[in-house]
Amino acid sequence: MPLANLTPHRQQPLPLRQLQLIDLADDNGCSRFLRLYSAQNAMRLGLRIRRGLRDWRRVVPLVGIIGDYQRSDFGHDVMAGLIVGMVTIPQAVAYALLAGVPPQSGLYACLLPMVIYAVFGSSKQLVVGPVAIAALLVTATVSELAPRYSEAYLGITTLLCLQVGLLLGALRITKMGGLVTLLSHPVISGFVNAAAILIIISQLPGLTGVSVDDNTNPSSALTGLLQQMSLMNPYAIVFGVGSLLFLSVSRPLISRLLHALGVTAAQQHPLTRVGPMIVAMVATLVVATLDLQSNLATVGAIPTGLPQLTIPPMTLELWLELLPAALIIAIVSYVESYSIGTTLAGRSNDRINANQELLALGLANIGAGFTGAYPVAGSFSRSSVNFAAGARTPASSLVCAVVVVLTLVFAANLFVSLPNAVLAAIVTTSVFGLIDFSKIRSNWDIYRDDSVTELATMALVLVLGVELGLLAGVALSIALFIRNSSQPNITQVGRLGESEQFRSVKRYAVQLHEHILALRIDENIYFANAGQIEEKLLRRVAGRQATKHLLLVCNAVNHIDATGLAMLLRVNQKLQRSGVQLHCSDIKGPLTAQLEKTELPTVLSGEIFFTADQAFKSLSGEQCGASC
Repeated sequence: MPLANLTPHRQQPLPLRQLQLIDLADDNGCSRFLRLYSAQNAMRLGLRIRRGLRDWRRVVPLVGIIGDYQRSDFGHDVMAGLIVGMVTIPQAVAYALLAGVPPQSGLYACLLPMVIYAVFGSSKQLVVGPVAIAALLVTATVSELAPRYSEAYLGITTLLCLQVGLLLGALRITKMGGLVTLLSHPVISGFVNAAAILIIISQLPGLTGVSVDDNTNPSSALTGLLQQMSLMNPYAIVFGVGSLLFLSVSRPLISRLLHALGVTAAQQHPLTRVGPMIVAMVATLVVATLDLQSNLATVGAIPTGLPQLTIPPMTLELWLELLPAALIIAIVSYVESYSIGTTLAGRSNDRINANQELLALGLANIGAGFTGAYPVAGSFSRSSVNFAAGARTPASSLVCAVVVVLTLVFAANLFVSLPNAVLAAIVTTSVFGLIDFSKIRSNWDIYRDDSVTELATMALVLVLGVELGLLAGVALSIALFIRNSSQPNITQVGRLGESEQFRSVKRYAVQLHEHILALRIDENIYFANAGQIEEKLLRRVAGRQATKHLLLVCNAVNHIDATGLAMLLRVNQKLQRSGVQLHCSDIKGPLTAQLEKTELPTVLSGEIFFTADQAFKSLSGEQCGASC
């Protein structure tokens, strides 16, 4: 064979059997062999490198974004980052007080976690950091444990961060990104509504300057507030109510101001969201100027500088006690973040990788655990501001982190005179927009169980607390699903006109055959509904004396478990004794492969047809040709 024919073709590796045909005893042949062998190894190495780069870009999306970064993106990202920074700083301090941790912990939660998500997250506009729902879950969990662990509140929250991050990482390793479907929309809606109500109630003492023992329990908070109405601080009420009034009208006021300055689309401009920063600055200035620090509670001094790396406590007993709560926080944070990221991605025609989100959020929470913060998630308000401000890449989050760093290093002392009542007003207005009861009424007419689930979850969270209430809501949702699927709809179908289509006898004028009873099972066949299906099938056959063939139309059946298979075998035997043959049609490919491994095809008294049309033609004695 000529050596010219042994050269690589289209960059494909040269087969070893062809390389062996080169005469290695000849110097030229040996040299050619070494050159060809080296070329093949180089090509293989190049393919591996290119494949590795593609995998690297999937794991670290920021690498690909930097490679495609345009100069025009920089201005948009910087502007968005600055605006988000102005919105983030007062919210971070407010959410820290809601979580029961020092105010600097809220700012720390905006540093390393935000940077980590910017590097590993698959969303370009999602802003990760402190959020109200996570803060509520943290304070509900840690407030019970801190007294038993020498009031090590901050240490417990950092351990909670680490556990949340590790749990999210474990879900990523097992590729459980589809966990987003674990919590149904009614459960999430009911939980968010109840959580928002709980947060608002928990802020009432701060708005009025009254101290209560337990503001995480709505009844205790309201009872304590009523009992101490005479002790309400007038200064706190003035600042709190005044802040609420300003924040409720700040967006239209700022919008009008921008419109007067000639800004186009002023109502949607991101600067309309900086009301919290304005009210915080004005309140701080008033308190400092009038020297009111002794008259009402303020944030106080915040340590200047960046957070130090700390190791969370590693007590086994504490780990085990926190684990259930950490799992709930991990799931809720992931579902919340994924929902927000998906919404933003839909607006910009991007896509979100569910498993990548698990990795990014897991690493962000681990980073929060080692920097003295508390569990983080995607923020709906700040992410919306980021998107509205024109952010094009995660670089906007990096700019926001720089704003927080500058605040901690140079402006931490500005928070000394910031009233807690103002922070309570910021939290209240932030979560008030989360309350939405509109779906309850619309779902009542469409699917009543969704409304029942949402209302029940909301009531259970308010009565039992956030953790037990959420678990009870999930359990109720699953119970209703099992109840509905255990009562499957079985519909008699017939031929629609002269077509090959089969439809319900209740909705259409269809053709029937006196000896054929065709029933469509509109549900998977499994242990929860096998008994119901068996009873309904036998009752339908018994109520139709002329029936000689029972045809099960299975186009809505995706799965049959062992209990369902045993039920079909029993039905087959009982029908055989009654002189009725059992047939099946429209079985999907995966289900066909599953049933072929069982005894059903061999013991079935009738046949398995490809379609209901073929079954009717065959069983009614019509000629259907070779297609049958």
